[in-house]
Amino acid sequence: MAPVVRAALVQASWTGDTESMIAKHEAHAREAAAQGARVIGFQEVFNAPYFCQVQEPEHYRWAEPVPDGPTVRRMQELARETGMVIVVPVFEIEGSGFYYNTAAVIDADGSYLGKYRKHHIPQVKGFWEKYYFRPGNAGWPVFDTAAGRIGVYICYDRHFPEGWRQLGLAGAQLVYNPSATSRGLSAHLWKLEQPAAAVANEYFVAAINRVGREEYGDNDFYGTSYFVDPRGQFVGDVAGDTDEELVVRDLDLGLIDEVRQQWAFYRDRRPDAYEGLVRP
Repeated sequence: MAPVVRAALVQASWTGDTESMIAKHEAHAREAAAQGARVIGFQEVFNAPYFCQVQEPEHYRWAEPVPDGPTVRRMQELARETGMVIVVPVFEIEGSGFYYNTAAVIDADGSYLGKYRKHHIPQVKGFWEKYYFRPGNAGWPVFDTAAGRIGVYICYDRHFPEGWRQLGLAGAQLVYNPSATSRGLSAHLWKLEQPAAAVANEYFVAAINRVGREEYGDNDFYGTSYFVDPRGQFVGDVAGDTDEELVVRDLDLGLIDEVRQQWAFYRDRRPDAYEGLVRP
């Protein structure tokens, strides 16, 4: 039998400084571990405000190396302490002028497995990400972890089906989608796109959103984070839309094979007919 994996996610409000933001995520992680979780994921650039509401050079100060920066090293220690896999979204600096919206993946023993860099970078009011980030160039990795095969897709990426499919073809069982999305912009899509991606690609998705208003703009982050299964059904309740919340759910990975045998979407793909999808 395929395992049942207890997974967690955190939707959080900004505290006002990096140290307290990291500390409260550590507290959430310890609580998740106490509840038996084997994997946890945090929201987009979890240790900072969503500074992309403005275009100001001062916000490059939030960037740090991955994996050798202080936050990822600290999360490696937390993973060793709790025995959990941790998905850690941060603002990455690779070198002078080279910045990425990145998520590090750390195994349950604290080992750094690799990173995903956000491919699709928005540049619209309140989401001025091209000012800060280069498009991702590290492919679509799926990581073999103590909690299963895990992939990452970050926020705006979720509007593009191609990456979801790449992760499925690479064998993902669970995809974390850390986000920062605001009420009024795309709220009506939030409970539509990730369940549709889970169905089309027949795996579990963890959809994480920030919650509350922050100091650099008017965006109202509406939470409502959730896990969704390969049938497109929410696993337990969806989180609320105003308060910080730790969500812990049991994911029956056996459902993946069951659905793939029943619906057979991978069998019936036609990559020979898809050339037009990649023409400029």
